Amino acid sequence: MAFDIKPKFVSFDMNGTLIKFAINDAMREVLGDRLPAEITDEYLRICKAYRFDECTGAYKPFHQIVADSMERASRKVGIEFRADEASEVYERIPSFGPYPGVTAALNSLAEAVPLVIITNSDTAVAERLAANLKAPFEVVITAEQMGCYKPRLAAFDYMFEKLSVTPDELVHVSASPMYDHRSAAIMGIEKKVYVDRGFEHDEHWLGYERITDIAELPVLFGLPRPAA
Repeated sequence: MAFDIKPKFVSFDMNGTLIKFAINDAMREVLGDRLPAEITDEYLRICKAYRFDECTGAYKPFHQIVADSMERASRKVGIEFRADEASEVYERIPSFGPYPGVTAALNSLAEAVPLVIITNSDTAVAERLAANLKAPFEVVITAEQMGCYKPRLAAFDYMFEKLSVTPDELVHVSASPMYDHRSAAIMGIEKKVYVDRGFEHDEHWLGYERITDIAELPVLFGLPRPAA
């Protein structure tokens, strides 16, 4: 058992940690033949980087984050940006579902400790994605409510105030050191879980428990591993 003190809450990143955030698939499908095979990987790579960059600036709605990152990436690789395509990509996001095993792990963990989501999503989209998880959450905290996005430290300040907790009263779970665990560590959250889904490098010096299977999460709290 990794955590010998029961936290007041377990907070979760949602997109990419619990929800399979298939925005690259959506962009491939929406852009279709306009995105030549020889530049697809570069377009998707730089678009992801621009999304992160957009999240570190002044707040704007997430549909604008998607559109602005796609516009910057399109300009970078030399294809025409079309706003209607960005809108279609954004409109597909609420249909994204959970990774395998997530619903069972969350429901198991919820029997022992309250669950919270803190997500870089607009509120309406976050509520639909949270419903796709089919698990009980005490609170869903969104970028729209916070007026900022992770990795901004203000996002974690907002969560502490919203939940009336101190950093030592939380366990934070995320698949992203870049968006979550670096900031969580800076803000004093010592109890962290990195769900390694293979799309970021392990930054073990941040002091988290690393798991590769979400079914391992309840075990960290002394609970049985959920049935497959």
